[in-house]
Amino acid sequence: MPAVLIDTHAHLDDEQFRSDLSAVLERARAAGVRRVLTIATTAASSVASIQLAAAHSLLRATVGIQPNNIAQEPSSAWDDVVSLVERGEVAAIGETGLDRHWNYTPFAQQEDYFARHLDLARQHALPVVIHCREAEAEVIRMLRQDFERHGPVRGVMHSFTGDQATAEACLAMGLHLSFAGMVTYKNAQALRDVACHVPLDRLLVETDSPYLAPVPVRGKRNEPAYIIHTAGCLAGLHGLDLEALATRTTRNAEELFAC
Repeated sequence: MPAVLIDTHAHLDDEQFRSDLSAVLERARAAGVRRVLTIATTAASSVASIQLAAAHSLLRATVGIQPNNIAQEPSSAWDDVVSLVERGEVAAIGETGLDRHWNYTPFAQQEDYFARHLDLARQHALPVVIHCREAEAEVIRMLRQDFERHGPVRGVMHSFTGDQATAEACLAMGLHLSFAGMVTYKNAQALRDVACHVPLDRLLVETDSPYLAPVPVRGKRNEPAYIIHTAGCLAGLHGLDLEALATRTTRNAEELFAC
C-alpha cells in the first residue's frame, strides 16, 4: 500500500489538465493521494474549482483571487467570490496574499484584497491559503495586524520559500507551512534548512500543479501523483520514513481543511 497523502495545493482548472484530468486523478489515487485541494485564482476559477470538486470525489475547492489577478478581474469579481463561500465543496479561502515579483496589480490594491480575504475567512471559520513572493515583510506585517486583533491565523503559507525568521513568525501566529517541489531542487539547500525545523504538526505538502515539478520529474508538467517525491524529501529532512511523514501531514491537512 502506498503512503496516504493530501496535495494541499494544485490548480486543476488549469488548461494544461483540460484533456486528461481523469487520468491525472487516477494516477494520483494510484500514488496514494486521498485528497487534492484545487485552488482558485480568479472569480471564474473559483466557480471552475467548485465544479471540479462537485464532479470528482477526490477534490475539494477554494474560492479567492490571487494577488496578480486582481486588477484584471471584473468589478463584480469580489461579490462573486463571496457568494460562493458557503458551497459545500469549499474547504478554504484563497489563494490570496502579496506579490512584488510581478507588477500586474498595484500593491495597495493587493493589500486591500488580502485584508478582505482574511476577514472573509474569519467570518466563515475557514482557513486561508496565502501566496507570498518577494513580499515577506509586508505579508508578516498584515498577518501580525490580523493576529493582534483577532488571535491565531488559521491557514497555510503555501509553497513556502521564506527564511527561518519568516517561518518562525508565521508559526508563532498559528499558520501551517507547506512545501512544494522547490524543496527538492539542488540549489534549494537554504529552503531545506528551514523545512527541517518546521514542527511536524504544522507541516503540509503540495504540488502547486501544474507548476514546480519536483526532482526527479523536474521540467515536466507537475501533477498530484508527483507529491510523493516532495514528501519523500521532507521525510528525509525530518529523519522519518515516508509513511510516517505522510501520516503526519495528512492528519494536519485533514484538521486544517476539514477534508
